[in-house]
Amino acid sequence: MKILVVGAGFYGSIMAHLYSNTGNEVTVIDKRSHIGGNSYTRNQKGIHIHEYGPHIFHTNDQKIWTWINRFCQFNNFTLRPFTVSGGKLYSLPFNMLTFNQLWGVNTPEEAFDIIEKQRYRGKVTNLEEQALSLVGKDVYEKLIKGYTMKQWKKDPKLLPSSIIRRLPVRFTYENNYFNDKYQGIPIGGYTQVFEELLKSSEVYLEKDFFTMDTGSYDRIIYTGPIDKYFNFKYGRLEYRSLTWKHKEHQIPNVQGISMLNQADLNIDYTRTIEHRHFDESEAPNDYSITTQEFPSDYIEGLNEPLYPINDINNSELYKKYKALTKKETGVMFGGRLATYKYTICIK
Repeated sequence: MKILVVGAGFYGSIMAHLYSNTGNEVTVIDKRSHIGGNSYTRNQKGIHIHEYGPHIFHTNDQKIWTWINRFCQFNNFTLRPFTVSGGKLYSLPFNMLTFNQLWGVNTPEEAFDIIEKQRYRGKVTNLEEQALSLVGKDVYEKLIKGYTMKQWKKDPKLLPSSIIRRLPVRFTYENNYFNDKYQGIPIGGYTQVFEELLKSSEVYLEKDFFTMDTGSYDRIIYTGPIDKYFNFKYGRLEYRSLTWKHKEHQIPNVQGISMLNQADLNIDYTRTIEHRHFDESEAPNDYSITTQEFPSDYIEGLNEPLYPINDINNSELYKKYKALTKKETGVMFGGRLATYKYTICIK
């Protein structure tokens, strides 16, 4: 078959690889000037910059881990971030070190007792109630509320509870952000993975799907915004985006950690990334790069739609678009934008 893949991120690139390896003629297009989607990395003086924010590959599935390691060698990086609140550092995810820093407690029983007294015990209907039910008032007010309001530009009471379920809470001193057995980052950056995935496909960059004649293709795999595919028939789905401020440093270690969050509402960026700490394999000993992330509204043509806002109104709107996909013949919809989900699991 002749296959057109719209989007050269993870979903599109993996599908292109699978179809091309089974004897199909695959064409991949992307509106950006590079492959890799939001996982694209670029090499700057030996430091691999995560251009759209950090991406840590993690899974509990050995088959997935074995499969992705066919395309590159991964290091053993694990995410252990900290957050700044009121000028003080706190460990993430929430663990016994966090609780010691907040309250001076040393045992799980002491921490548990404080949280139990502060927990919200009613029916959980939004992000704020979910957070209060998990960690109580102190942790929510100091470490979650401000960051959330900056990130989503919405009152946490208006956000779905599902957003905060991604954040683990532990009564141990384990501060590995993810629980997954297999974790790491490609040594040499992510872009090489996409080069391998797409090596048997024809790839065209800075190509707009909506200006193409697609009649000659037997199947289309579409990974772009689902509302745009249907010409915004029911209105536009909402997204949040980011802008990035990069800064070069003539020292090898600026903040001592890959990711440092900013929880205070009066500081307009949400986190600072120091890219060399993800992969030190080629990093020089006299240079580093940091990136501050600033949440922003998504404006088509100006920035990228990064975070679906899965509140009630947007979820209902997505259901209408999803119903339209069932009427499309020869088109497969997949990936973050086409399924309006924050995280996509490919198996």
